[in-house]
Amino acid sequence: MSDTLTHLDDQGRAHMVDVSEKDITERIAVAEGTITMEPETLARIVDGDMPKGDVLAVARVAGIMAAKRTPDLIPLCHPLSLSKVTVELEPDHAAHAITIRATCKLKGRTGVEMEALTAVTVAGLTVYDMCKAVDRDMTIGAIQLVHKSGGKSGTYQREA
Repeated sequence: MSDTLTHLDDQGRAHMVDVSEKDITERIAVAEGTITMEPETLARIVDGDMPKGDVLAVARVAGIMAAKRTPDLIPLCHPLSLSKVTVELEPDHAAHAITIRATCKLKGRTGVEMEALTAVTVAGLTVYDMCKAVDRDMTIGAIQLVHKSGGKSGTYQREA
């Protein structure tokens, strides 16, 4: 890992990193997170019995939209031409949770980690928003990068 802060110039001012000299490579990032809730809330989500509609479908679309809008939300993040974004929401009845997994892909000069992390975060917030009327104790957490590939730094895989 480099000790250099790439988003600061030689005078300590923030700037967007110049990636124009980097090679274009296929870049993939996968992020995960969870939202825990009361068992009854999870059952209602799975049964499609929430007043605001299909929670999993709306959260999936929200996550995809968020990945596409990441540079509008995170300062100094490059606007990217994403070639693929998937957001999966998997109910885990034993843990009273939904696992959220986002995968972002492109061919470009910079990575897509922030897009995958943003997708997971916004999908979790969307689940919370759609269910808060019945369960305000939900917790969004464990949002993390689990895989990234492509670019000069190569592949990263989080240990299980």
